[in-house]
Amino acid sequence: MLLSEQDQFLSYNGEVLVFQLSKTKHAEEADDKTMNLCVRRMEFNRDTKLFVQKSSGVFSMGASHSKIEIICCSCTTDSRTGIILPCILMKKKKRNSVKYFLLLLHSSNQFEPSFYFKLDYELKEDIRLFAGPSLLWRHANKLFYISSNTRVVQNAPVQLSSVVWTGEIMGEGTVVLGIRTACLPETEDPDGFSVSDRAIWGSEFFGYAVQTQKMLPGTCFMPHAYSRVVSSVCVCKSESLKKQLQISLVAITHKNQLIWFQNGAPKGVCELPYEKPCSVKPALTSSNDLLFVVAFASGNSCVVQRRDSLQVASKWQKVKCVLVDDFIGSGSEQLLLLFKDDSNTDVLSTFKITDLGEVNYASGINYKQNVPAAEGLQENGLLTVRALETRLQAGWTSVRELRQHLELQKRVILESCRALIDLVEERTHILPNSKEEGLVSLWDDVENPPDSLSKETSLASKVPEHFTEELWLRVVGDSLVVGVKLTESFYLSLGDVSLSLVMDQDFSSISPIIKCQSKIIKLNKAFSALTVSSSQIEPPPKKMKLDLRNSNDVKKEFPKRSSRIQLDETKTVTAVTSLSPLLAFHRVCCVVLLHARKQNHQNDGLQQSKKITVLCGKILLTLEDISNGRYSVKMPRDNSYCTGSMEDILAVLAVSVRFSFQIKSCDYTLTPVSSWLLGEMECTPLKGCQDHIFCHKAGNVHGTIFNWALKNPFEGILTIFCRNLTVLFQCLHSLTRVLPPSCGVKLLRSGSKGALTEQLALALEKEMLTLKNSLSLKKAENSLTWGNESGKKINNAPLASLLDTEEGVQQFRKKLQNEREECVRSMNQTMNGALYQKIALKIAEAQLSSDVIVWRLAKS
Repeated sequence: MLLSEQDQFLSYNGEVLVFQLSKTKHAEEADDKTMNLCVRRMEFNRDTKLFVQKSSGVFSMGASHSKIEIICCSCTTDSRTGIILPCILMKKKKRNSVKYFLLLLHSSNQFEPSFYFKLDYELKEDIRLFAGPSLLWRHANKLFYISSNTRVVQNAPVQLSSVVWTGEIMGEGTVVLGIRTACLPETEDPDGFSVSDRAIWGSEFFGYAVQTQKMLPGTCFMPHAYSRVVSSVCVCKSESLKKQLQISLVAITHKNQLIWFQNGAPKGVCELPYEKPCSVKPALTSSNDLLFVVAFASGNSCVVQRRDSLQVASKWQKVKCVLVDDFIGSGSEQLLLLFKDDSNTDVLSTFKITDLGEVNYASGINYKQNVPAAEGLQENGLLTVRALETRLQAGWTSVRELRQHLELQKRVILESCRALIDLVEERTHILPNSKEEGLVSLWDDVENPPDSLSKETSLASKVPEHFTEELWLRVVGDSLVVGVKLTESFYLSLGDVSLSLVMDQDFSSISPIIKCQSKIIKLNKAFSALTVSSSQIEPPPKKMKLDLRNSNDVKKEFPKRSSRIQLDETKTVTAVTSLSPLLAFHRVCCVVLLHARKQNHQNDGLQQSKKITVLCGKILLTLEDISNGRYSVKMPRDNSYCTGSMEDILAVLAVSVRFSFQIKSCDYTLTPVSSWLLGEMECTPLKGCQDHIFCHKAGNVHGTIFNWALKNPFEGILTIFCRNLTVLFQCLHSLTRVLPPSCGVKLLRSGSKGALTEQLALALEKEMLTLKNSLSLKKAENSLTWGNESGKKINNAPLASLLDTEEGVQQFRKKLQNEREECVRSMNQTMNGALYQKIALKIAEAQLSSDVIVWRLAKS
């Protein structure tokens, strides 16, 4: 089929669409006024290096007493499906009226009429197709538009002299950038440069959002001074940052210039090689170079490359049109230049495909004879680049999904913290809507929760007992120590007590939970013994395996464990966290929460466990107080004693790491250890706890606490509370220089072996008693006799007399049969589920206690 001046070219998904108007042969012979709109899909064949026809389609129109023309074509978004489709604007002109209609082309080459409208004038100025499909144009300095949704021509309330760009801006929809006569206010703002700018040049830029009918300031695109010279614009990037439009664009001017603008300010300029530029379009090549293709009214074209500066990269003459798409299937865009050739009127006979780099195809060249090796290398390179780009895109998608997942986790944690604070402060917490948070509810949303849930919430929030006596805080080095002194009536298990610090401020960018480590410190009333233990005293694997206390129905057998707090001791729970991250806020208010497990004793010797959370109070930490030393630890010496307060001593112990060493000497007594502590290390006993001594020696070892306990003159246990391993090694290095050569030092990991052995024996005895009591409980339920009880023996004399007579033998046989049946029944007993659960929990608790001691004994 031959080309004519009415033919239109359009690139779509790497194909070239050629639209042509023609009359059928039947219409020419019968003088029938029928016009056909034909489309030919052409694709580039990488073997022959030519464009070949892939498919075609036809749309017939009645043309009686009328003239049909193709006005323009473009790729627009179909609002019904969101798919980008080719769109063609057609004109059907009669004597006194002009009819326009839009056609959509589908992948099956079927044309679909979208809408039509009639005008009493012809469209000639600033005709633009955009999403919908929609159409806008300028007539008599007014802006008109129509869409497939309204199908009615609408007049925008603006006056304009030209339209330089139409496109999509995020958050604003379809925006028209136009030029109009400057509209000056009655009173000029002395600080407003744009007002004086418009007054000098007499015209201004303005933006108009079609969907919202909102006016946008033109200065976010370009200064008004350029409104007299700009003829066309291409917006490269647009985004809204803090409710301010950030726009990057290039503009061509009547002065034969291409200018780069960034956020309304010019950033670069390039002189164009030809006169009267009329359009500009972007192209992104395989080397990530951004090219700008400029078309001129004379039929020439050029490409401007943007690297360090704007410069003309190439230029061509006698160009019919320039299309931008991925024609060779490499994953990046190339330029397709269609040249004017009067000698050959076939479709796409004279062309050139290039990206100003490695891709360079032109018609009329035999590639197989000239550069076969280079062609193979080029094709392999393009395939490799395309695969790498696909992998890179998949990686970016995974990173984006992971980031969204982390943000979702962060929102859930923040909401959980707010709910926890409201719970302990007895406030009503309102959960956010799951749909607003982008979550899917795993249960039905009901207005009134079940009674059991309401009861459990009220029990968890209302704790009538007062467990806390005092709340204090100290700063030790780069650590913040928060301590809570417990009352004497505190009867909870030490292994289940911990503290949490939650920031009271509402920080949307960070988590309010402060990471901290809890410790439990016990001190008897006579201040003669001090014990420091971590909040977790059980081996993690066993605790995870046999964590049977999470259920509300769990019951325990032993109300008194080895870790119970005795009534003659003072108890303090501490939380240690890093101080420097909190100083960034200058002023931090934290809520202190105590977590414990409450145990209710029952008549049958069992105990029911339930987790509780108690609000201990709030602490306020400011940078000014820390600078003034308000919370600093002070450990002065007075009359051979360290007179620091008990809170200061507990704070030092909380930030220290505990190490115990067994020191043995076969030939010499261990008197040098005491001399070393009081002499070289400059230690003095703590006034509140004289078994522990505080090191006042200058240097890294200052602040270290020691405890020296002699079992006999040749053996003792040295416990060191130090800040880090460096201090520990310095202390040991100094100690080894004063110890006798034959002295041995051994690290004790979990306490004394002898004490642990005694504890293990008691635990095994309790485990055996638990099993025996469980069996006795079953015997009492079934009222069975398990064998002969102690003290009962068969009287041989009566037995002998029974065997003398026949009746006696029958009686003995009957008695023996009953005992045999009773024995069988005792070996095949059944029990109900509740009793079995009670016995299983008893045995599991006893075994767990034994396993903990075995674990500690193995690590000692």
